Amino acid sequence: MSQISGPEGHPDLLVVDSDTHFSEPWDLWTSRGPASMKDRLPQVRDVDGALSWVVDDLVLGPAAANCVVDAQGEKHLGAEWCFERLIHEVSPAASQVKPRLEMMDSHGVWAHLMYPNAVGFGGHQLGNVGDMVLRNLCVQIYNDAMAEFQEQSGDRLFPMAVIPWWDITASVREIHRVKELGLCGVNTTADPQEAGFPDLSEDHWSPVWETLEETGLPLNFHIGASATQSNFFGTAPWPSRTNDEKLAIGSAVLYQSNARVIANMIYGGIPERHPDLKIVSVESGIGWLPFFLQALDYQLGETAPGLRKQLSLLPSEYFRRQFAACFWFERDLLVPAIEYVGIDNCLFETDFPHPTCLYPAPLEGTLAALKDVPENFRRKVMGGNAARIYNLPVPTDASLMVDLAPSGTRAGTRIT
Repeated sequence: MSQISGPEGHPDLLVVDSDTHFSEPWDLWTSRGPASMKDRLPQVRDVDGALSWVVDDLVLGPAAANCVVDAQGEKHLGAEWCFERLIHEVSPAASQVKPRLEMMDSHGVWAHLMYPNAVGFGGHQLGNVGDMVLRNLCVQIYNDAMAEFQEQSGDRLFPMAVIPWWDITASVREIHRVKELGLCGVNTTADPQEAGFPDLSEDHWSPVWETLEETGLPLNFHIGASATQSNFFGTAPWPSRTNDEKLAIGSAVLYQSNARVIANMIYGGIPERHPDLKIVSVESGIGWLPFFLQALDYQLGETAPGLRKQLSLLPSEYFRRQFAACFWFERDLLVPAIEYVGIDNCLFETDFPHPTCLYPAPLEGTLAALKDVPENFRRKVMGGNAARIYNLPVPTDASLMVDLAPSGTRAGTRIT
């Protein structure tokens, strides 16, 4: 392994970016799938004059790279770059392993966790494919490709696997398979009830949660991981706003959409029944969590006394025991928010290469906001927590320092 250095001013700091995206190469599925299925697998086609991702004649969405960083590393503002630029028009780091590693090295970042684009942030769009065999094949090919990319990166890129959530038996089998492939976490939809399945709090899903506990793989809920959540140009912005304004309003509202996921998971008794399940709220921010956790605690006592008798912990205590959340652009209230939520429960991210990403200086603002915190605080939230939660193969380079041990510090009190 080549020498890895941390960011400028912090050469010994191991940094894990806990939420990035990979702009899928147009041949990701067709180059790996059986020849007999090639025409039905996800691919880019011209649909009424617009290049779109299509699977089995079902249009998933535009073939845009969802990248606002160009080949020179410059970030472009507004909706046009996100929704119209194609993969060959943007930074090669969005879709290729070697350029991604070179970009990471230039910023002093050791690892990227990666989420999908084309099939939906939670793989949820594959649930619309009519053929179950084709659906499952799409999942397997995607996960195989992600394992290839991870291996090519020398274990510095860690894509999150998608699961065939429409098939419990297949999901259990796929979780075991991706564990064997070396992938470090799974990603799924937040709202299977949209497709006529039981919601995630029902016993139907217990085999999945038990398998995740057994394998130690974290369960990730990325914002926008269902049709209910994907409201960039839907219910959040008023109709009179411009596309840029709609993207800004929709994004800000979408961050907090994971509040309903956290609330339903906890009130649904999932952490109570599955105490070893690790759950991560991705690209949601953390500044709203202190109020929301207090609200869940309060409402449980005031309006759901029957449920309170069934739960052994308060919602905030379940969160601190089993949940984590990611932050990126927060500054002024970042430290007190982390102190309340818990220094073991917060993960740094940049959201590369999406519109809200921190580029071209991805670490500068966050490290400035954390300049007065203790060293172990900084090490945990910038990389140590992610390395621990996802069981990442941390490099043995003695120059890099990471704090993997839970702090034991009671969340909600100021760290001194």
